[in-house]
Amino acid sequence: MTPKKVLILHAPGSNRDGDLAQAIRLAGGEPHIVPLSTLAQGTAHPLDYAMLALPGGFSYGDALGAGRLWALELQTTFDEFLHAFVASGRPVIGICNGFQALVKAGILPGNPHPLPLSRGERGEERPSPIGRRVGDEGKATLTFNAAGHFECRWVTLTPNPTNPSPWLTDLPPIHCPIAHGEGRFLLPDGEYLDSAQIALSYTDENGNLAGGAYPVNPNGSPRDIAGITNAAGNVLGLMPHPEDHIYPYQHPRWTRGHAGGMGIKLFENGLRMA
Repeated sequence: MTPKKVLILHAPGSNRDGDLAQAIRLAGGEPHIVPLSTLAQGTAHPLDYAMLALPGGFSYGDALGAGRLWALELQTTFDEFLHAFVASGRPVIGICNGFQALVKAGILPGNPHPLPLSRGERGEERPSPIGRRVGDEGKATLTFNAAGHFECRWVTLTPNPTNPSPWLTDLPPIHCPIAHGEGRFLLPDGEYLDSAQIALSYTDENGNLAGGAYPVNPNGSPRDIAGITNAAGNVLGLMPHPEDHIYPYQHPRWTRGHAGGMGIKLFENGLRMA
């Protein structure tokens, strides 16, 4: 079977694209790391790919806030491509800085009640699956950790059984590292995220929710949110790095028999739905 092609966007300052490519390759996909500048020139065609991935790093040096400038680029230069990709139901994943960009662009958590039909280049009607217009700010954000400093540690992620997203099908708990200073997921006062959109939660190793307790919840996200999906379930964003635990020896206690909870299943699920 021909491996499914995965488009990994590389923004200036991305540094986890190589790790993400390795995870996708191990899961059976064919990763292609493409700089945003190349995509903007039209030499790569996004809809030729089965899956889209936005990696971690420090895009544009986190100027104006982590993921902010990348989000602006997604909203303007790449809005049409993202609109079509999300509408097609193809899988999209944003990890750490990629998650921050998707949230600040308004793609996540998205709008469960999309905007009315809009017109395409040829005058055809089309829905707005992202639920926003170019230039709109996302209502949600990822802001500074409650602890007030950068966090770099291993965490446990437990899937939400009420979220039907194919990303989470038969997914066991994942043990993987975090590395971020702005990972606290917040909504404006009065806004509430549907529980079915919570994808992954910070828990202890027994699967018990952190209840906001540090360091099990490393950034203070309300409801122990580590990752979310859009209402359709094809777009997933998370702050931790499952791509950095795909081999047993990557776990800091692997020599003591604590190498379980690898993240490879997540990427296999993504490719399966592609």
